[in-house]
Amino acid sequence: MEKWKRSARLVDMIHQLLIKPYQLIPLTTFARKYRAAKSSISEDLDIIDEVLRSEGNGKLVTVAGAAGGVRYIPRISEEQSRAIVQELCEKLSEPERILPGGFLYLSDLLGDPALLSEIGRIFATVFAEQNIDAVLTVETKGIPIAYATASFLGAPVVIARYDYRVTEGSVVTVHTISGSSKRLRQLSLSKRSLPEGSRVLIIDDFMKAGGTVRGLMDLLHEFRAEVVGVGVMLESPAQDRLVEQYVSLAKVTEIDVKMRRVRVDSGNVFKSREEK
Repeated sequence: MEKWKRSARLVDMIHQLLIKPYQLIPLTTFARKYRAAKSSISEDLDIIDEVLRSEGNGKLVTVAGAAGGVRYIPRISEEQSRAIVQELCEKLSEPERILPGGFLYLSDLLGDPALLSEIGRIFATVFAEQNIDAVLTVETKGIPIAYATASFLGAPVVIARYDYRVTEGSVVTVHTISGSSKRLRQLSLSKRSLPEGSRVLIIDDFMKAGGTVRGLMDLLHEFRAEVVGVGVMLESPAQDRLVEQYVSLAKVTEIDVKMRRVRVDSGNVFKSREEK
């Protein structure tokens, strides 16, 4: 291929950086591909970094030295985050979402790729400084949010299951209490899925008492892993919360099944970001 024009080079560099968050890309990789001097590549990266930062979409971090390079760190601005959370709360406050027993219908939101991507960016921004090795969730509804978050952290997703599957190989199993029914359930995680000592972010779609999240924490204890954060899309009021430290995007503040009325407000996510 002929030498790249600078405009084309910039577009392709942005693409390469965005699809590989947190991955270190040597400057020589860019220089060879575009047949350009490292000084020219550095100037291009400065331009990209300036635009990313000004738009609140992240930043580039340069690592000096022979083994150095550049990596993209995804971010989302607080203004963008508030707009997304507000949209989420409005959708969750729709009366037709109310199900028997006071539950809310979430499946359509968990199937919306655009919304999931934005939710993932928010969680990735909140927990960006935690050096996360893996994102853990439980089957089944938390899986889309976990993958969306992991895609911006450059980390793998690990899934705990309620039922043992032979395809998982040897597993570690703990018992946990379901927050709604108070039933005792088993949570299992494959021994091959998580290296010992990993730094893990727990992600789930909904939390009431926190029994499931507590069960995931107990599982991680068996792996000698460290829980570096807990993020949930939606929380509802609970008298006896089993989890103290967590970040929620939205919170159910009122639900009246008889009157078909539900109110959902912002969770503690912005308070958490202010504390950081």
